[in-house]
Amino acid sequence: MACGPRPVHRRTEEVPSLPKSPTRRRPITRAALTDSALALFTEKGFHATSISDIVERAGLTRGAFYSNYRDKEELFLALYDAHTERLLSELREAATAPPPEPASGTDSASASGSGSGSGVHPVMQLHERVTGRTPQERQWFMVSMEFTLHAARHPEVARALAVHENRLTEGLAEVVTTALAGAGRRPDLAPEDLARLLVAAFEGLTARQLVHGTGEPTERLLTHLMNALSAPLGPSDEGQ
Repeated sequence: MACGPRPVHRRTEEVPSLPKSPTRRRPITRAALTDSALALFTEKGFHATSISDIVERAGLTRGAFYSNYRDKEELFLALYDAHTERLLSELREAATAPPPEPASGTDSASASGSGSGSGVHPVMQLHERVTGRTPQERQWFMVSMEFTLHAARHPEVARALAVHENRLTEGLAEVVTTALAGAGRRPDLAPEDLARLLVAAFEGLTARQLVHGTGEPTERLLTHLMNALSAPLGPSDEGQ
């Protein structure tokens, strides 16, 4: 007796699934774009860098750019957030670390920056990070200041930048409060206000140091500022 064709039994696990490579490639593409943009912003400046420059340096297409970012401003804000995250991570670690040992021949009061033993070393580390102690931070400061001026001329960009700056301020307020508590002190005003004043001081003093050189008494001025804006912990502060 003739037999019909044998049924084909397909094993579902052998059917290839749809490729997911675009999803997997997205973080790689974004990293290539941000790395390219940061290098070009550093070399040429934000305004002088075009989207064509960015994609050419990254080895990508304009389509790849616009599938990830609306414009250069959105790309810069992604860089800003990544920098903020790295900075706050380092500062949180510093805020809970023991103070550095004083150099030979230096007493602990001098090492902390004041006779009151303020010990706000994480704040000094923040200053060192943003005042150009490394070429990368010096370059980032100049790029971010150029973008700030750009935002000041474009209200929509300014509103977007303010949202991202507020995240930095909130994180910095937490870090500085922790650092001061470790030194037996507390903010003498709202922590967020202290953070805003610190950012303003850091930016102004950094600009002066880049112009005038390392002779600027930046650390001494910041120590005076921190002592003026904080107070020793008292009995009423215990348990808070």
